[in-house]
Amino acid sequence: MVRRMKSLHRPDLFSWSRFDEARDMDFNSVLWVRPDAEGGNVVVDPMPLSEHDLAHIERLGGVGWVVVTNSDHIREAAALRERFGAKIAGPAGEAEGFGVPLDRALSDGDELVPGLVAYALEGSKTAGELALVLDGETLITGDLVRAPVAGRLAALPVAKLSDVAAARASVERLAALDAVEVVLVGDGWPLFAGGHAALRALAASMG
Repeated sequence: MVRRMKSLHRPDLFSWSRFDEARDMDFNSVLWVRPDAEGGNVVVDPMPLSEHDLAHIERLGGVGWVVVTNSDHIREAAALRERFGAKIAGPAGEAEGFGVPLDRALSDGDELVPGLVAYALEGSKTAGELALVLDGETLITGDLVRAPVAGRLAALPVAKLSDVAAARASVERLAALDAVEVVLVGDGWPLFAGGHAALRALAASMG
């Protein structure tokens, strides 16, 4: 079930979701609206969109970039490229044989557009999974950090991690970002406050 796009904690951020019955949680996508800036609007991990929401995105300026945090989240990236002429970015760790051609392979610390910085996460289920930090305060995650229960972060189940120690170190890196207040997870419930404390609690729980 696809839900209509909804406004988030900033007027330039929107999200839409699809409920996954097997995992009993929402899979989420994010739109950052910046139509007058170089590079245009940015979409992260796009789930299918209704025609209503595609028309809304048209009015907001289309899509300049699609960021795919890992190869399991390609989803509608190619469709947005076809409809809006968007470019696609993904993790450098998976650039070869990614599934869709990448216009840019993002490594740790790369800034796709001003204000949006990539963090490469090790130890998740795919190589070099990306997390994104927007303006230093909003963290956008793919699979490794999730929130199946409202108000609390969790990690991908241990059975799905490629390297538990590396995954723990990656979460600890994110927990060190003390300006992060909001966490927009790929899977589950967003946290609109207390993001840094929640990341620290998650890192401690993985110790």
